[in-house]
Amino acid sequence: MLYPIKTAFLRAFISLLMLSVFACTDTEERSSVWTGPDKNLKVTFGLSADHTPFYLVTYRDSIVLDTSRLGMIREDGNFYNDLSLLSVTDEGITEDHYQLLYGKQKDIAYKANRYVAHLKNKKGALMDIEFQLSDDGFAFRYYFPENKTGNGGLKTIKEEKTTYKFPGQSRAWLQPMAKAKTGWEQTNPSYEENYLAEVSPDTPSPIGEGWVYPALFRNGDTWALVSETAPERNFCATRLRYDEHDAAFGVTFPQEEEVYPGGGLLPASELPWYSPWRLVVVGDLGTITASTLGTDLARPAPEDTDTSYIRPGAASWSWALLKDESITYDIQKEFIDYASDMQWPYCLVDVNWDTTIGYDKIAELADYARTKNVKLILWYNSAGSWNTTPYHPRNKLLTAEKRREEFGKLQDMGIAGIKVDFFGGDGQSMIAYYHDIFTDAARYQLLVNCHGTTLPRGWQRTYPHLVTMESVKGFEFITFSQETADLAPEHCAILPFTRNVFDPMDFTPMSLTGIPNINRRTTGAFELALPVLFLSGIQHIAETAQGMSEVPDYVREYLKALPTDWETSRFIDGYPGKYAVFARQKGDHWYVCGINGEHTAKDITIDLSFIKSEVGYMITDDPEAEGFAKSDLFPSEKNHVVMQPYGGFVMKF
Repeated sequence: MLYPIKTAFLRAFISLLMLSVFACTDTEERSSVWTGPDKNLKVTFGLSADHTPFYLVTYRDSIVLDTSRLGMIREDGNFYNDLSLLSVTDEGITEDHYQLLYGKQKDIAYKANRYVAHLKNKKGALMDIEFQLSDDGFAFRYYFPENKTGNGGLKTIKEEKTTYKFPGQSRAWLQPMAKAKTGWEQTNPSYEENYLAEVSPDTPSPIGEGWVYPALFRNGDTWALVSETAPERNFCATRLRYDEHDAAFGVTFPQEEEVYPGGGLLPASELPWYSPWRLVVVGDLGTITASTLGTDLARPAPEDTDTSYIRPGAASWSWALLKDESITYDIQKEFIDYASDMQWPYCLVDVNWDTTIGYDKIAELADYARTKNVKLILWYNSAGSWNTTPYHPRNKLLTAEKRREEFGKLQDMGIAGIKVDFFGGDGQSMIAYYHDIFTDAARYQLLVNCHGTTLPRGWQRTYPHLVTMESVKGFEFITFSQETADLAPEHCAILPFTRNVFDPMDFTPMSLTGIPNINRRTTGAFELALPVLFLSGIQHIAETAQGMSEVPDYVREYLKALPTDWETSRFIDGYPGKYAVFARQKGDHWYVCGINGEHTAKDITIDLSFIKSEVGYMITDDPEAEGFAKSDLFPSEKNHVVMQPYGGFVMKF
């Protein structure tokens, strides 16, 4: 491992580096050093010799980001170089307190120091760059205010110039961005690639389209997680691309195919106009996994938002293992019974239900489910020309009129929510389409789950009925190929440190008894840990009723009424791609889970002294019987757990 040299020499080196930057760029009067509340995080901001905004970030005297660039290019003006710095304002502390209905933490407090750089370009047009520094990281966004001299009308951003320059010795965990309109039935991009683990930042993307968020970096014992949050309907979502000339990652816009038919690709809006927040969490792995910056900076839901119909929990789901042939009236009725037996509130009815079952019989199933204290979720194709998939219902959500007509039918039938699949990318018009679906679904009190989709980027705070989104190479891919199954242990051990840090993730976890035509590499206890390790407002459980009947009674009892709305969470131990151990609390109960992503046994010591309970139990692998083993457990300062190769465990207190 690489370790930072935390010595007087390094501190002197950083000071000299900053002075050299200031000296060679003539920024003596235009440079500022900002800090977070605890003073560990520092951001140096200034203008370079060509009057381009730059920033440099240190954490506890270690360089997190070397000199990196800021700026935008609009069609009507350059907001990148030849800028004048009008002023920098220290706006003091900004604070927020809010609650989330599901996820790793319920009650959340945010506190940051806020700074704003006010800039003007050659034409006199204005741009602000707003920075907020908290103890767990920093975020910034661009703001174009109205110009009193008159610059109305629609503005379009052609290019964003933001860069992140990590030190050359850093290591990265990166997921490639797919080429648009490739893959099965032209359904890419869907954020469904495996991560490259612990690679050099200059590693070429194997697909050539850059990298998706969140992107994880390590320099010594300092970690950084890069993402963005809160793209509104007037902006696109972005991704990262490494620039060899700058030796830095740049923020880039989507590929030209990633649009709603006839809609725009690039960000476009009248003024005033905010960009999404660009954010970087900085600290140790505990800081990374505990951070809520992705929702701290998202737009809150209106105060009068009705959330009474939003109930987090688990769902039965036939398609995961039984595929298309399972979408029949009789089999779905069996899965309703299965959900009821497991005390799960939902049953997901997947593709083609409109013809294999039909609307009338779906209404009948919904009535039957209600008698079992279960509600149905129905699948939809997002449709449009961006994919050629044969699955249906399709073309039901493309316009406001069609959406509201369909959603009205679902509300009348008592349907709880929708799963919308096969979206077309990240262009501005496609982002607007997401907002339209979320807004209309809320009118009809429908929960929303998106598959074949972009990253949520904090939308679950703005739209609390958005209970989950896929945006991951999840369980269904394991059922498709042995290669994916072989990579699954490492992949699953990366996700708690990357994709699932800020946003709900519909991995659709847990196969306890096997996968048709696939040699599952993970053990039963590894699989059992996933519904607690992974965070999602609704956990769509892959295991079937038949498979559940084959495991011990204590495993079924553990899985009944499985929480997904945690009050607090703790990172216990782990390393991306190798292993992950977390604890989560709901009410009087603590759940502890762990997975081993490596093919050798892992012996770890867990400190459970924070759990105020006299006794609990642990379920782990029984390597001799190739099954499960249960043992009583007493919280203490030292608890030894041995995770089998590709194995895991769960505890409940």
